[in-house]
Amino acid sequence: MRVLGVDPGLTRCGVGIIEGSVGAPISLVSVGVILTSPDAPLEQRLLQLHNELTVWVNTHKPDVIAVERVFSQHNVRTVMGTGQAAGIALLIAAETGIPVVMHTPSEVKAAVTGSGRANKVQVAEMVRRILQLDTIPKPVDATDALALAICHLWRGRANDRIASALLQEKARLKGLRTP
Repeated sequence: MRVLGVDPGLTRCGVGIIEGSVGAPISLVSVGVILTSPDAPLEQRLLQLHNELTVWVNTHKPDVIAVERVFSQHNVRTVMGTGQAAGIALLIAAETGIPVVMHTPSEVKAAVTGSGRANKVQVAEMVRRILQLDTIPKPVDATDALALAICHLWRGRANDRIASALLQEKARLKGLRTP
C-alpha cells in the first residue's frame, strides 16, 4: 500500500509518501514541504497548494491520503490556515477518487511512538527508525507527514475492520428488531 501523508499548513504543508504493509518493512518513497508566501493573497496560496499537492498525487499515485485532523488551538488564525490546507487535500482526494482518512495528532503520536503524549523529537526519531533513515527529515512538517502516513498504514486496516464489524452488528440488531 502506498500512503500520502499530509501535514496541512498554509505556509508550510508537509507531504510524505511511504510504501509497505502491516508486518513488513516500510520504505520512504518521497518527502517534502510545500511552501507558500505569507505575502501572497489567500486564494493564490490555496491555488498553489492545490497545484503542488496535485503533482504529488499524480506523480506518486497513492492508494490513500492521510490528513491530520485539525484540532482546536488558541490561535484562530493558525487553525483557519490549517483547516483551509486540509480542505485542499480533501478536495484533491475527492477529485481523484482516492480514499482519504483523517487522524488526530494524538492518534499519530500513539501509533508511531506508543504514547499519545509524545513530543515532536520523539515522533521524529521514531519516524527515522521505522523508515531506517540516516537522518530525520527536515523541517518538522515533513516528518509529521511521514508520521501520518505510518499511522494510517499501521492503523488503517484495523480501523476499517472495526467499522465493518460495527456495521454488520448494527444490521444484525436491526434484523432482530424487525417483526
